[in-house]
Amino acid sequence: MFEYKLHIDEFLNYCRYHKKLSDKTIRAYKIDLSQYGVFSNELSKQALWDYIEYLNKKYKPKTAKRKLATLKAFIHFLLLQDLIDFNPFDKLETTIKEPLLLPKTIPLGVIAKLISFSYQQIVFAKSDYQIRSAVRNTAILELLFATGARVAEICTLRSDNVDLLGNSVKFYGKGSKERIIPIENFAVLSILRKYHSLFEKEIPDSGYFFVNKLGRRMTEQSVRNMINFYCKQCGVDMHITPHMFRHSFATLLLEEDVDIRYIQRMLGHSSITTTQIYTHVTSAKQKEILKTKHPRNKLNIG
Repeated sequence: MFEYKLHIDEFLNYCRYHKKLSDKTIRAYKIDLSQYGVFSNELSKQALWDYIEYLNKKYKPKTAKRKLATLKAFIHFLLLQDLIDFNPFDKLETTIKEPLLLPKTIPLGVIAKLISFSYQQIVFAKSDYQIRSAVRNTAILELLFATGARVAEICTLRSDNVDLLGNSVKFYGKGSKERIIPIENFAVLSILRKYHSLFEKEIPDSGYFFVNKLGRRMTEQSVRNMINFYCKQCGVDMHITPHMFRHSFATLLLEEDVDIRYIQRMLGHSSITTTQIYTHVTSAKQKEILKTKHPRNKLNIG
């Protein structure tokens, strides 16, 4: 029997050093493969079929698809290394139906309320510490909305990837895929420059653009906590996550008739299929507009 478990570490190192995948992805791969190892000692077609049934019963479709994708990537590696002679996934039905979940967006008025409140925090700050924190938080909110970046990309943004003279930010997304987003709004540029001037010592010391009071990079959770706090303080009665700024960025641009291929590039999606989920959101918006705004609704006929 082929001892596939002996090659898991080789695969993880291949993903880390050759494919340059993130630590987060490597950890997920390790967990997924360890889980399969508990389920079966074989990589046979029957074992995979049984595992697919197990995943369908135990996990949500999105999680099941991810775990299956990990196995497929591992088997592809084994084939590349000539460690196995055939792909057990060949002619194996692996479709996992995933319900269409529309991305949750933030109404533009709520975004305006949050960002306005953030600027007010700067005006009413009573100490240098409060001013610095408020400016940093405002810069983060503005950049989330201006670029549609993932919160992890904002938090791991290196200082040398922010060009405040050339008005652009370079992000490294999933799979270390590079994309450069221009910053064309004067207010966004101004707050980024103000933040940079206030943290001009801490930024080069840490190597990251956004830093906390200890001079370390901001964490994703600290950004979530900041947004939750601001929502409560300014009376926004909805749960808002940093990722919803990304959804709103894409959806609002689509509603302004921006070509979906440009949006795909700005979001860093490898496939346009991923970006097309936002077309369903705008379709829902169109339905709402026709239902509430169409002049036929004002005609008392029939």
